[in-house]
Amino acid sequence: MARIVIRNLRKDFGDFTAVKSSSFTIEDGEFFMLLGPSGCGKTTTLRMIAGLELPSAGEIWIDNEEVGRKPASERDIAFVFQMFALYPHMNVRRNISYPLKSQGMPRTEIATRVAEVARILGIEDILDKPVGGLSGGDRQRVALGRAIVREPKAFLMDEPLGALDAEFRERMAAELRALHDRMGATTIYVTHDQLEAMQMGDKIVVMNQGRIEQFGMPQEIYDWPATMFVADFIGSPAMNFLRFNGRVDKGASTVSVGESNLKIPLQLQGASGSLALGVRPEHISLCDTGEYRGRVIATEYLGTTQIVILDTAHGTVKARVTSNRSVRPGETVGLAFDPETLTLFDENTGRALLSEANRRVLGHG
Repeated sequence: MARIVIRNLRKDFGDFTAVKSSSFTIEDGEFFMLLGPSGCGKTTTLRMIAGLELPSAGEIWIDNEEVGRKPASERDIAFVFQMFALYPHMNVRRNISYPLKSQGMPRTEIATRVAEVARILGIEDILDKPVGGLSGGDRQRVALGRAIVREPKAFLMDEPLGALDAEFRERMAAELRALHDRMGATTIYVTHDQLEAMQMGDKIVVMNQGRIEQFGMPQEIYDWPATMFVADFIGSPAMNFLRFNGRVDKGASTVSVGESNLKIPLQLQGASGSLALGVRPEHISLCDTGEYRGRVIATEYLGTTQIVILDTAHGTVKARVTSNRSVRPGETVGLAFDPETLTLFDENTGRALLSEANRRVLGHG
């Protein structure tokens, strides 16, 4: 398989820059996610790695070889699209074997490889069926089989599960991750679905408007978002922001939010002006007393937990608490925050003010 290194990659379309100086490394055998909203540059980045788009600047290294100017046919990668792009006039066996026949591989070797891929994907029983009558899930497996059979250095996948319904998509995501673990293949996967990225990825690059907002492991990105965009994009419900005008000094371990003095992780940077204190819904508990207060607007029942929506002096807040915690609309309750999980942001830059806890995670030490 392959180690892939991206250095200062940029792509211009006329006056529009779709990808702005991106750099990251995908280690051999990783399941790597390119995550972000539509138009953020993730698919353009994938297409440049594949050789379907030439970069305007920067370098693409695959297995210690710079391939940025090489055509896709010379990069030894396999691409899987959202739309399966199968040949409708061929059955499953012929669809899977087609890339090998195009390479002039002997029939015996083709038959062996197709049989092994069919076994891995669990599609031995449909090899002789036409692809037109297959379910969406089986068609996706055939598309994966056509990529796997080539035994490429890397697999590039552009939202391959996007056309499936929600329930089947979740099941296929688990199957795809299990397949990756069995094969140990280097995989780059594009998605706009943050739940899919968190479920499947070893590492995640979060992109926005052509730039990389954050790069790291799923838990790191969730616990210590580098920017307000990442904090809002990752998580369901998203991180709450208590917005206020104030000041925090370098080395501070508390911050004044309105009339409340709240504990925060030790800060390595100071800031003043428009600030935002970020807190995940599950890191808020409701109490009878408390320095910070909120009025219950509504609740959303989720089974073992509920989302309590509250109006506070600094905006709407969502708290995830157990379902047996009784609250009523209109009731005023105290809010307790786990201080070690809070992130303070400078709203002018949108970036987190770093703490000792998250400096390493965000790449600053």
